[in-house]
Amino acid sequence: MVVKKKVKIIIIFIILILLIILAGLITWNIFKSPVDSNDTTNIEVIIPSGAGASEIAKILKEKDLIRNPEFFKLYIKLNKTSSLKATTYKFNKSMSLEQIIKALEKGNSYNPDEINITIQEGLNMREIARIISSKTSNSYDDVINKSNDEQYIRKLINKYWFITEDILNKEIYYKLEGYLYPDTYTLANEDVNVEYIFDKMLEQTAKHLEKYENYNYATLSIHERLTLASMIEKESSVSTDRSKMASVFVNRIKKNMPLGSDVTAKYANKIDEKRALSAAEFQIKSPYNTRLTDGSMNGKLPIGPISTISKNSIDAAFNPDSTPYIYFISNIETLETFFYEEYNDFLNKKNELAAINQGY
Repeated sequence: MVVKKKVKIIIIFIILILLIILAGLITWNIFKSPVDSNDTTNIEVIIPSGAGASEIAKILKEKDLIRNPEFFKLYIKLNKTSSLKATTYKFNKSMSLEQIIKALEKGNSYNPDEINITIQEGLNMREIARIISSKTSNSYDDVINKSNDEQYIRKLINKYWFITEDILNKEIYYKLEGYLYPDTYTLANEDVNVEYIFDKMLEQTAKHLEKYENYNYATLSIHERLTLASMIEKESSVSTDRSKMASVFVNRIKKNMPLGSDVTAKYANKIDEKRALSAAEFQIKSPYNTRLTDGSMNGKLPIGPISTISKNSIDAAFNPDSTPYIYFISNIETLETFFYEEYNDFLNKKNELAAINQGY
């Protein structure tokens, strides 16, 4: 009887131990789990310099990112966690305790003052200046002046193989036109200067031009290739047409014909709004205007690029298709481009699209 009683006590004791262990495991897993696995809203957390585990636990609990401060300290101690970095973090309630602690161990370079600025393909320097001045503390004039700062430009000529003295021509509107790569850039804050922004953009240009450093520039220089690429950028609607479009301009250069590009006339007039040009505007005397019919622009590219240039347009300018075409025209509604060898075929299509294109 006594033996049975002892056995019963032992069994009860074992059951209690197991229940305690089970309860501990459940509690452990609960305290490790995310506060709200469905809430991914970013919460800014600032860990000050010199903060210990107790202070960090208090901060995280106040932000409702952990379930229990004492468990946080225990978990760190049991896992022999190394020092937790003082900086600013972005956490959310869907992160587990383990994820938060790993992030605190690693630290980060999160900067709450960081901004993003997007420069699109086909923008000219005036449009770039407007974007930069709207997103940073730099003025429109700061951007324009830096783009023509000869001392800065000469430093760039020495730094980058693709920037040559061609851009120092006095008739060029903006010396860095076409050399700044269109992309989204992350800046430390709105107070970074224009030179810093330009340098970041030029580094991107360098990456995209790297494969063309040893290209044969016997027929067209690197400056002329980028000028051609900028025309393709402004004229094209569909990326697959660009190499074919490049062939039209190359064929016209070979035949000593004016390139006849409307977008160069628009650039020559410094017109940024979307509208058709007048007859007088098409005939503005300018080394940018390839619509001139007085013979001064026969077989010539504009004096320099007219916009930012995408990778597709760069590749097209360096790798034109081999075609007999010397004319093209696009439907501005469908974005389809039509290519022709004969002028009459081009003229017929132009008349057909006259109502749709409305002078474009």
